[in-house]
Amino acid sequence: NTETFTHMGGEGVPWVGQASFTKQKHTFVNLGDGTYMHSGSLAIRQSVIAKVNVTYKILYNDAVAMTGGQAVEGNLTVPQICAQLKAEGVGRVAIASEFPETYKSIKLPDGVEVHHRDMMMPLQEEMREIEGATAIIYDQTCAAEKRRKRKRGLMEDPDHRVFINDEVCEGCGDCSVQSNCVSVEPLETALGRKRTINQSSCNKDISCVKGFCPAFVSVRGAQPRKSKAGMGDLAGFDLPDLPMPTVPDFNSEFGDCNILVTGIGGTGVLTIGGLLGMAAHLDGKASSVMDMMGLAQKGGAVMSHVRLADTSDKLRSPRIVTGRTDVLLACDSIVAAGKDAGDLLRADRTASVINSHLSPIADFVRNKDIDFKQVAVQKQLDDMTNEDSRFRVPAQEIAAALMGDSIATNVFVLGYAWQKGLIPISLKAIEESIHLNKVAIETNLRTLYWGRMAAHDMGAIKRVLKGSFVDRAPIPVSLDGILEHRSKHLTAYQNTGLADKYTSFVSMVASAEKAACGGDKFAITVAKNYSKLLSYKDEYEIARLYSSDTFKKKLTAQFDGKMKVSLHMAPPILPGIDPATGRPRKREFGAWILSVFPVMASFKGLRGTAFDIFGYSKERQMERGLITEYEELITDLLKDLRTDNIDLADELARLPETVRGFGPVKIANVKASAKTKKVLLARWDEQKTPAVAAE
Repeated sequence: NTETFTHMGGEGVPWVGQASFTKQKHTFVNLGDGTYMHSGSLAIRQSVIAKVNVTYKILYNDAVAMTGGQAVEGNLTVPQICAQLKAEGVGRVAIASEFPETYKSIKLPDGVEVHHRDMMMPLQEEMREIEGATAIIYDQTCAAEKRRKRKRGLMEDPDHRVFINDEVCEGCGDCSVQSNCVSVEPLETALGRKRTINQSSCNKDISCVKGFCPAFVSVRGAQPRKSKAGMGDLAGFDLPDLPMPTVPDFNSEFGDCNILVTGIGGTGVLTIGGLLGMAAHLDGKASSVMDMMGLAQKGGAVMSHVRLADTSDKLRSPRIVTGRTDVLLACDSIVAAGKDAGDLLRADRTASVINSHLSPIADFVRNKDIDFKQVAVQKQLDDMTNEDSRFRVPAQEIAAALMGDSIATNVFVLGYAWQKGLIPISLKAIEESIHLNKVAIETNLRTLYWGRMAAHDMGAIKRVLKGSFVDRAPIPVSLDGILEHRSKHLTAYQNTGLADKYTSFVSMVASAEKAACGGDKFAITVAKNYSKLLSYKDEYEIARLYSSDTFKKKLTAQFDGKMKVSLHMAPPILPGIDPATGRPRKREFGAWILSVFPVMASFKGLRGTAFDIFGYSKERQMERGLITEYEELITDLLKDLRTDNIDLADELARLPETVRGFGPVKIANVKASAKTKKVLLARWDEQKTPAVAAE
C-alpha cells in the first residue's frame, strides 16, 4: 500500500513524520522519473537523513506521461540516477527491467543490481526487510508512448499479438492481476463474463500471458483484420455518393453552437476538437476549443469544449456553460454520463450521437466483477439529451472492424453526426482540416465517410462487414432459455446423460421454489451455477474447446495473414516452478499441439471413470467434490425456502460464480468461497423455522 497524501515532489515526506508513531516498520513510495528530476530527489535525501525505512520505486518510462508524453528535463539515464541515489546515501539500489540484458554492456555504480521485471515482487519483499532508504528503478517505456512511437515508425513493432480463447477463459481476472493492463477487457457471454484483448490499445507487453490460464494464444505473422472498405487510398474510393444533409446555421438564441466531445485519454478525443476548430476557421467562422483532460493516462476522462459562432464576440467564454450544449459527441458514454459532462447537457436542447460501446474503466483491473451499470448509463443520457435527436450506434465495433483500429471511433462518430445534420460546418472544410492535420489522412477520410454511411444506411454497413464478426448468440435470461442453452453445452461437454441429470435437478429446484414462494429467481441462479460446476475445465475439455471450429472462426475473424500460433500452458505432468510467482511454470507450445487436442478430446468419455488418468489429481477431486457439496447445499436450502429468506438462499446458490480459474488461482478462490459460505450458512441457521431447526 503506497497511498499517502502529498504534493508532487514530496513523495515520501509524510512517512518521515509518521514513521515514529506507527507499528508499521516500512513503506513503499512511488515516484516518476519526471518528478524525481524536478524535486523528488530532495524527498529521497530527506528520507535518507531521517533514517526511515522506505523503498522508493522510481518509474523510468522516459516520458512525462501525465501531461502528454514530453521528454523528461535533463534526460537523465538510469545509470546517472543510480549514481545520484548512491551518492545521496541510499543503501541498496536495484534495477528491474523488461530487458535486463541491455545492462550487460552498461557500467553501473558498484553494488547496483539488475533484475528482470518478473522478479519485482520478490525484490520488493527483500527490500522491505532492509533498514534505511532503498530504491528500485523500474525501467520500462510508457505504454502510451510505445503505441505512438510504433505508429510513427520510431520504435520497433514486435510481430507478436495475444488472443484469448474466451470459451476456455474462466473470467478469473488473474491476467489483469499479472499485467495491470486496461487492454484486457471484459467480454459478456452466455456462460458469464470472460476476457478479450483490445488489439487497438494493446502495447504488446505480453505480460497478460502470465495469468495462470490456458486460454492465451500468441499470434505471429498476422495483423488485426480490417474490412477491404477500410483499406487503400483515395484512388480506391469506389464508394457510392451520399446525400448531403442540410448544414445547420447558428440559429440559437445566442447565435452560437456548443459541441461537447467526451472520451478517454489516449484515444484521439482532443483531435476531434482540433479538427472542428480548424474546419470552422476554413469556413470563415469563429471557434473556441478548450480541452478538459484526465491527464494522458489511458482510462482518464477527457472532454473537449468546442464553441462555434459566426463572430468571435459571441464566444467570450471558452467553456460551455451549464445546460448550453447543443451537440454531444459521446465517444465514451460513461464520461458523457458523469456529473462534469451532465451539468452541461439539457434534455430539451442537446442533440447527441452516443457510442453504445462501454469502454472498461481502470477499476476493472482491480475488480473483475465490477458493475459497469450499462442500464444506468443509458438512462442517465436519455434523461439529459433530446429524444428526437438522440442516436446510439456501436461506433467502436464498427470502426475497428472497418479500419482495423478502434482509434478510428471518434472520427466515425463525427461523420455520423455531420450526416445527421448536427454540425454547422461544411464537409469540404472538415475534409480539408483532416488534410492539414497530416496524420493518417486517407484513413480518417474513409472513416469520416463510413460514419456518414452508418447515419444514412446502417444496412450497408452490415453488408460490408458480413463475415468480419463471429456472430454471438443472444445471452439467455429466462429459466427455459438458460436450461436449453446449458443442456446443449453439457451434452457437448460429455453426453446427454449429464445434461439430463442437470435438467432434472434444476427442474426439481424450480418446482420447489414455485411452491414455496413463487417466481424463479433462485432456480435461475442454480441453473447457471450448477452447470458451471458440472462442466469443470479439465484436460479433455480444454482439448475439445481448442479443437472446435468456433475457435478457428474467432481467430480468423480477428486476424488476417499467415498466422503462426502458439499456446501458453502449464500441464501438471511437466515439472518446474516459476521463481517469480511460486506457481507451476507456464510453457509456450507451438501449433503442433493443436493436432494433439482432437485425440485428447475424443477420450472425454473416460471423465470420472477409473480410466481417467487426469481425474486422480487433487484439483480434479476437488472439482468433483464441489459438485456433490452444491447438490447437498441446494437440497438443504429447499427444505426451508421462504419469501423472507429467498435472497439469502440466492446468495448461497451463487457462490460457485466466485470459484473461477485454474490451478492455484482456483484453489485460492475455493478457499475464499468456503469462508463466505460458512458465514452465510450461519445467517441461514439463525433464520430457520423452529420445526426445521429441530430437525
